[in-house]
Amino acid sequence: MAEPTEVLDGPGWRARAEAHRRRVAAWTGPHRERRRRGEPHPVWDFLFTYYSHRPAQLERWDPGPGVLLTGDGADGFLDRPGYRRTGDGVLLDPAALPQRLRGTAAFVHRLLTATRSREPRLACFGLHEWAMVYRTERPRHGSVPLRLGAAGTDAVVESQRISCSHFDAHRFFTEAAAPRNTLTPTRETQAELEQPGCLHATMDLYKWAYKLAPAVPSELVADCFALAADVRELDMRASPYDLAAHGFTPVRIETAEGRAGYARAQAGFAERAAPLRDRLIDLAAALPEPVGR
Repeated sequence: MAEPTEVLDGPGWRARAEAHRRRVAAWTGPHRERRRRGEPHPVWDFLFTYYSHRPAQLERWDPGPGVLLTGDGADGFLDRPGYRRTGDGVLLDPAALPQRLRGTAAFVHRLLTATRSREPRLACFGLHEWAMVYRTERPRHGSVPLRLGAAGTDAVVESQRISCSHFDAHRFFTEAAAPRNTLTPTRETQAELEQPGCLHATMDLYKWAYKLAPAVPSELVADCFALAADVRELDMRASPYDLAAHGFTPVRIETAEGRAGYARAQAGFAERAAPLRDRLIDLAAALPEPVGR
């Protein structure tokens, strides 16, 4: 077991855990309240439905590797995977983490390293959301009107070059829209195609962070979630949906001005994502490889 690089006494780790819980409660609290009222939200629900991390899991705090927890209550962490008692406290032992998590770490390291190696491409203009409603009578958010109507939405798709590189966005394209994409992303080619300008690849840093938990500090998971929330807002503001009733002004990517604004925001998110991606790569690399590799 590696030696700790930081020691937190009871008041210290409890304060960090509470600060984390309060931070993410800004999102989990309203989500729970909307669920209680039975009110779906076309923008924010995605963060809790498409992504499988439940609000209670997001609120739970883990220190990450190298932090020795001491004092009353530290033994409670022994009920979680990967924690062991050492000396006067409890420490996360990467070698004690489940085999499946170590396999996930190997995949995440490979994918994020490949993504990092590429220059951001900023010419997709959010057309993936438009391709998801192209020539269909059943749009994904059926209760939200289309800004330009069905015919106007179809016309935008037909007037633009679609170049979506993200498999989990492309797989929701309508049957009519899929052949219009210049790429054919698959799960097998994910590491070959993902690039740091892609909004969905940036949002997915949150997914990779929580899938590596508890080997990722919860503060980093929250950083990735906060970025995903900001990206999601742009993603939907640039979509074909009319979200004025929910307080969102559109990014009109059907215009040259809107496309330029989208690309500037996309570049900003790629810049914000880079250090988070670097930290996840380092944490994934530090985990022992799964047995049998």
